[in-house]
Amino acid sequence: MSLSPGTTGATVTTAVPARLDRLPWSRWHWTVVIGLGTVWILDGLEVTVVGNIAGRLSESGSGLPISSAQVTGMAAALYVAGACAGALFFGWLTDRFGRKKLFLLTLAVYLAATALTALSFSTWWFFVFRFFTGFGIGGEYAAINSAIDELIPSTFRGRVDLIINGSFWLGAIGGSLLSIVALDTDLFAKNVGWRLTFALGVVLGLVILLVRRNVPESPRWLFIHGRGEEAESLVTGIEDRVRDERGGTELPPPAGEITIHQRKSIGFVEIARTVVRSYPRRTTLGLALFIGQAFLYNAITFGFGAILTTFYDVPTGSTGYYFAVIAAGNFMGPLLLGRLFDTVGRRLMISSTYLLSGILLFGTAWLFDRGSLTATTLTACWCVVLFFASAGASSAYLTVSEIFPMETRAMAIAFFYAVGTAAGGISGPLLFADLTESGKVADTVLAFQIGAALMCLAGLVAAMFAVRAERRSLEDIAQPLSAVRPRAGAAV
Repeated sequence: MSLSPGTTGATVTTAVPARLDRLPWSRWHWTVVIGLGTVWILDGLEVTVVGNIAGRLSESGSGLPISSAQVTGMAAALYVAGACAGALFFGWLTDRFGRKKLFLLTLAVYLAATALTALSFSTWWFFVFRFFTGFGIGGEYAAINSAIDELIPSTFRGRVDLIINGSFWLGAIGGSLLSIVALDTDLFAKNVGWRLTFALGVVLGLVILLVRRNVPESPRWLFIHGRGEEAESLVTGIEDRVRDERGGTELPPPAGEITIHQRKSIGFVEIARTVVRSYPRRTTLGLALFIGQAFLYNAITFGFGAILTTFYDVPTGSTGYYFAVIAAGNFMGPLLLGRLFDTVGRRLMISSTYLLSGILLFGTAWLFDRGSLTATTLTACWCVVLFFASAGASSAYLTVSEIFPMETRAMAIAFFYAVGTAAGGISGPLLFADLTESGKVADTVLAFQIGAALMCLAGLVAAMFAVRAERRSLEDIAQPLSAVRPRAGAAV
């Protein structure tokens, strides 16, 4: 690596990105996945637990004067609002101060807020700390997705991202089964069991924090922000570990270098101008993908328990069994389809998963309207719908984290997450809580149809605008703003 005099503001030529991309999969990469990716399990646990305990919280003796609609409506909306605000706030800090500092801080915020949620003694307290729990989780999305994409080799980036984002549903399975035990009044009093579900989230978060301390800063972030020698040293250490693991086998040569002007920070105005003006089609794509999946999941899926109790008289203590089944279908989608995003390609896989899930949801709505479904067959239909929808939704995070320049990555993730989720995740629960709990079949059918239409629309946008990013370096997909000269094959 060659450095001109000085640190910040220096011109640097480095092969760090190419050196990271050409690494074979190793135990070190598993450390990154476990340390960073497991936060989605916590998010899945959080969202699912609240949905499944809504009925219990509204019962006399729960310790909170709150209705089921307030839990699935207002509390859910506040959680998502917190996530949107946290994504924007911590996303800006992540691009400015680094990935590692922020993915430690955001997890600490989540842990504190979840612990205080477990201690709720009034409705307002529960609402406030649901907001701050979301605040921490939203920050995680920006800090973690940017760090993962910058550390994982390009050959594996698509499948790893999808499986990590899909691991949300492992948390959902755990939350569903946990709620069955926690809501069993033979084991725990009504005002105790639901608190223990949040306490478990704290315990899991502490374990993740211990693992996460061993995950390094992104070398890509380091060399752009005036810490080129540290980036070189870090990558050399990673390469040595991989060589040792492979019995001393030499690694393939890196495929080229990049020259950049180092800089400490980039203003928010420049980030916004880059995202909107320089990449308008990519911006349209990101918004469509996030709004579609946010409506489907935040607005409809997380009201699944209310649908079961309202239309099929499923006891509140048993909804967890059904949700565990559809959560398993959600996880299997990214797990089984993830590899195809790296081989068949992004455009075909993103568009087809969105379109298939939307079409299948229209079919489910039709069957539900006809009265042809039972609690079991409705769950089976949702499993099939969400098998494809989950892979598509996970690809939304992958897409916005790889199609914009390095300097804007965390903020781009935060922006699309916040805007898309605000549209579907804040307005959605408030609107659909009334639709799914009204007891009117037509209202729930309408909820299904809205979600299906938005997924289909997003699929069509992806068919036109999705970027062929499979197995390509991040710097080739979107040239860094700090780059001195264009890279061969860089996307525009």
